[in-house]
Amino acid sequence: MIVLGLNAYHGDSSAALVKDGRLIAAAEEERFRRIKHWSGLPTEAMKWCLADAGLKPGDVDHIAINRNPKVNNLRRALYVLRKRPSLGLIFKRLANIRRAGSFEDAVQAAFPGETMRAQVHRVEHHLAHLASAFLVSDFDQAVCLSVDGFGDFASSAWGLGQGNDIRIDGRIFFPHSLGIFYSVITQFIGFPYFGDEYKVMGLAPYGEPKYLKEMRDIVQVQGDGTFRLNLKYFRHHTDDVHYTWDNCSPEVGTLYKREPMEALLGPQREKGAALEQKHRDLARSAQAMYEEAFFAMLQTLHARYKCDNLALSGGCAMNSVANGKVYLNSPFNRMFLPAAAGDAGGAIGSAFVVARQLESGNGAPQGGKRERFVMDHAYVGPQTNDIEIKALLDSRAADIQAENCTVRRFDDEGELCKTTAAAITEGKVIGWFQGRMEWGPRALGNRSILGDPRRADMKDILNLKIKRRESFRPFAPSILREHVSEWFEQEDDVPFMMEVFQVRADKRPRIPATTHVDGSGRLQTVHKDTNPRYHRLIDTYRAMTGVPMVLNTSFNENEPVVCRPQEALDCFLRTKMDVLVLNDWVVTR
Repeated sequence: MIVLGLNAYHGDSSAALVKDGRLIAAAEEERFRRIKHWSGLPTEAMKWCLADAGLKPGDVDHIAINRNPKVNNLRRALYVLRKRPSLGLIFKRLANIRRAGSFEDAVQAAFPGETMRAQVHRVEHHLAHLASAFLVSDFDQAVCLSVDGFGDFASSAWGLGQGNDIRIDGRIFFPHSLGIFYSVITQFIGFPYFGDEYKVMGLAPYGEPKYLKEMRDIVQVQGDGTFRLNLKYFRHHTDDVHYTWDNCSPEVGTLYKREPMEALLGPQREKGAALEQKHRDLARSAQAMYEEAFFAMLQTLHARYKCDNLALSGGCAMNSVANGKVYLNSPFNRMFLPAAAGDAGGAIGSAFVVARQLESGNGAPQGGKRERFVMDHAYVGPQTNDIEIKALLDSRAADIQAENCTVRRFDDEGELCKTTAAAITEGKVIGWFQGRMEWGPRALGNRSILGDPRRADMKDILNLKIKRRESFRPFAPSILREHVSEWFEQEDDVPFMMEVFQVRADKRPRIPATTHVDGSGRLQTVHKDTNPRYHRLIDTYRAMTGVPMVLNTSFNENEPVVCRPQEALDCFLRTKMDVLVLNDWVVTR
């Protein structure tokens, strides 16, 4: 049975292919179109997934999409009657629903001349989020929580996952949303673009929570563990806010009312204005407020379900700082976070909802123990073979020579890792491209830029040579799984770089490039069995230095992470990167 799962007409549009209950391919549309967070119907990702599996559109049995315009409609109608939002807002929402309703036609148009026989399934947005965590975890039972912006008129949903099933027991509906709150503060601090929330999280450790009292006026935690927004500060629920979601990088207009927000927090920071301590304090206060509301939900859910396992998803589950405190600030002691917790993950989630429902309908047992696919790595994207890389390097020989570069192919992986590790110890910047591209927003050792975590100047070197990004944003460590407890204060497996832990105090001076200003690091744990070459490289570096980790950042320059080798080579040639590794080939300046 073939199920094609889609995240369509949301940011980070994506496709995932599930065959006989196993994920065999997944990718975000942005990687093919080279437009960050691209939103629309992910036609290129769909085509790649099918081609990678050797399938044609007519081979697909079921298509699942992570939106269902038929759910929560009573809530929608009651809201319109009670609140009377602007006609522009109503018309936009209706157009959005109509577009979802014409989904089949859009899919057929993407494959002209092909016969599509697949049955289409519309999966509620938050059910898809919940499934993207629970249904690919190793839990037989877990509390499931999705915390997001909005999808299908809800911002959060929770329930219990058991076996093949997820039962949703509660939701927080529009217009109340922790995701909208965090986006509002992101805009207020002067970061206007879709997806900029991570900048606030990176800025927060430089400030103090001096505005926490004011934040508690904006977000009001309720006695039952839920929350409400003080809507006098917001306009997303009443005004015709500008949104663009179709065939582009998403755009979102101003979500807050300027006058009351400035009366509470002072003047907003204009785009491009200097960052002041006040802005750092606002970021820290917003992060503290998010955590206060988030952990109130977790405490309540644990008390309700008496289950120690947590499957966490939704766009807000990208808040790796809060994620790293789950074991410290809640009773949960095991957690699964998917590689793509945000909307992209809805492609996998919707596909698995349909796959599991069909399995159950065909007589598979519901609840209890079950044989399942467990997503223990994210390497399910495009890959390149040796012939393609050689042809690329031959075709670009003049460009490579113009940059005074040499090209060498390694037949011995050990020698390749030794050469690369030695270059890292010399302070060189490495473009590391190998195997299948990662699923999700994080570079996890297959499309990565690597550096020496011991060098205090490594952040400046990377920003000067390649990244050119804000100086307050930290770089992450990829650490051998077996060494986590020696270097970090918490012990857990973090294969998708979705948690921030405190670095042990005595280790911080040894890895200044990957230790944030507050002593933390957003780690990725590297396993020998899921990424043997990357593990071998780091272990080789460890043998040279005594440090079992390397600095890892995404292989890109103000663009989506590179997907194909030509994009990696282009990025190498136009920046000041020192070494490019393309599978077994090494290009050196």
